[in-house]
Amino acid sequence: MPQPIPLKDHEKEKHLVNRRLLACAALVFSLVAILIGRLYVLQVIQHDQQSAVSENNRVHVLPIAPERGLIYDRNGTVLADNKPSFDLTMTRERTGGDSATVLDTLTQVLGLDDEDRKQFDKDLRRGRKPFEPVTLMVGLNEQQIALIAVNQFRLPGLEVEPQFIREYPLGEHFAHSVGYVGRINEKEAKTLDSIEYRGTQSIGKTGIERFYESQLHGHVGYEEVETNAQGRVMRVLNHKAPTPGQDIVLTLDAHLQLAAEKALGERRGSVVVLDPANGDVLAMVSNPGFDPNLFVKGISFKQYAQLRDSIDRPLFNRVLRGLYAPGSTVKPEVAIAGLDSGVITPGNRVFDPGYYELPNYDHKYRNWNRSGDGWVDMYTAIMRSNDTYFYDLAHKLGIERLHDYMAEFGLGQKVSLDMFEEAAGLMPSAQWKRATRRQPWFPGETLILGIGQGYMQVTPLQLAQATSLLASKGVWHRPHLAMTVGGDAPIDPNPMPDIVLHDKRAWDQVSQGMQMVMHDPRGIARAAAAGAQYRIAGKSGTAQVVAIKQGERYNRNKTLERHRDNALFVGFAPAEHPSVVVAVMIENGEAGGRVAGPVVREVMDAYLLDEQGHLKPEYAGSSAGKSPAHG
Repeated sequence: MPQPIPLKDHEKEKHLVNRRLLACAALVFSLVAILIGRLYVLQVIQHDQQSAVSENNRVHVLPIAPERGLIYDRNGTVLADNKPSFDLTMTRERTGGDSATVLDTLTQVLGLDDEDRKQFDKDLRRGRKPFEPVTLMVGLNEQQIALIAVNQFRLPGLEVEPQFIREYPLGEHFAHSVGYVGRINEKEAKTLDSIEYRGTQSIGKTGIERFYESQLHGHVGYEEVETNAQGRVMRVLNHKAPTPGQDIVLTLDAHLQLAAEKALGERRGSVVVLDPANGDVLAMVSNPGFDPNLFVKGISFKQYAQLRDSIDRPLFNRVLRGLYAPGSTVKPEVAIAGLDSGVITPGNRVFDPGYYELPNYDHKYRNWNRSGDGWVDMYTAIMRSNDTYFYDLAHKLGIERLHDYMAEFGLGQKVSLDMFEEAAGLMPSAQWKRATRRQPWFPGETLILGIGQGYMQVTPLQLAQATSLLASKGVWHRPHLAMTVGGDAPIDPNPMPDIVLHDKRAWDQVSQGMQMVMHDPRGIARAAAAGAQYRIAGKSGTAQVVAIKQGERYNRNKTLERHRDNALFVGFAPAEHPSVVVAVMIENGEAGGRVAGPVVREVMDAYLLDEQGHLKPEYAGSSAGKSPAHG
């Protein structure tokens, strides 16, 4: 029997379809509601925030680096200039997301080495804002620019942009005073103002460039630009010009600087020239020097290693950082201490048999003249640089008084106004020795301190300043390199007190002894003053580099060249109305009067005489000048 055929249940299917339609409608309604709700949040609740985000996607602020201030000498000679340069920059957002490939291609195109490639990665890792270009190379040559232009389609995100780069027209002549700029490293980038230094690639590293960095740098400008999705600038919306850095006029005289370098020659050493009336540093030579232009674009590892590892240390600023025993150049200051404390009078005499012995001690402290000078007073002791007299004077003064008087002259402390590299040196005392050596102070140490030996260490700048105080009769003016910064004179925030003596005649008495050094028939440096048209007050110094055992004599033939004595000389002129102070230190020069004395004379002639070799009228009387304002 055939089975019944089931009929289609239309009613059931209708209900099924309706349920499905309702479910779909509910789903669509829910999705539309969510979309409307999200749009409401974005368009109404978060309108301001999203508007700002949208604006930032098309409007960018690009920094404009300020032009660095120029540096001049006192006569208007440019010592630090800005010259046009073409730099290579990369904007990572415009490289298509593959900056590493672009850099690899760049390295290949320009024929660079692995070190350059690694440096590119370091530059890109530094903190920056989106669409801010990073400088990869400075000072491109014409061939490099042409290669980049031809391969531009392979180098997205790279651009050649005109910039200003630092240049030092006189090169190594002012490397240790003006200093140099170099590329900002990672450590410096963390401490610099991220806003002010946006777009700036270089910063002062040494010298005036570093000390007055904030004034020389200026203030950054900016451009608000509108870009498309690829980051290309469509139009400039706003422009604020940068504020250029302030120009600085230095106290240095380029002509005198060259004359001082010529007088020093190829010898290792330093020359400092000061104006005692105001503290102006007229010349500052540290030899050997180096070319600061090497550091501007980024010095190679090989070049830097040659400078760093040189036995002559060309990077070392001997004027500010070199620490040397002053030798007999400090005997005039010791004489001032003796006169002012009442320990001696100018006429008091000491018998010199060629050595000095402390009471109850058999150790002989030798005079440089082993045969002795017989009876000597203060004038003769300075003139002959008699060690025995100053051994006796130092013993009478004692270490504490000797220390305090020397400190008044600035020995053992920083004396400059605007030279950050300056070392403090050392003026020892009994308290210092107990604290640092855990030993008592011995009487013999006071004796050798009286002739500028022992623990005492000073910089050539401190030695020049102490001599300047002798010339100015105790009036303190801190040595400074800047005459004006942005047109204003520098201010001394911490002025030193003048040296006030019980009897002012002591200044002239010591000056008379220093003049006898140069002009008396028995003066130890009379040869250096021969034929001078003005009177010079000077003092020589020969300081040991290595100690000599008791009873032995110095033998240059048995002493290594770099172990030989240092030659020093200080002086001021004209002696009656001092206008210039000169301090010379020649490493391993051996004889202060014979070697360093002629350098001082040559520098003084260059400053005081005209082209015809006659004394300039302005230096025949009192020198005039203004000191930095005390603040």
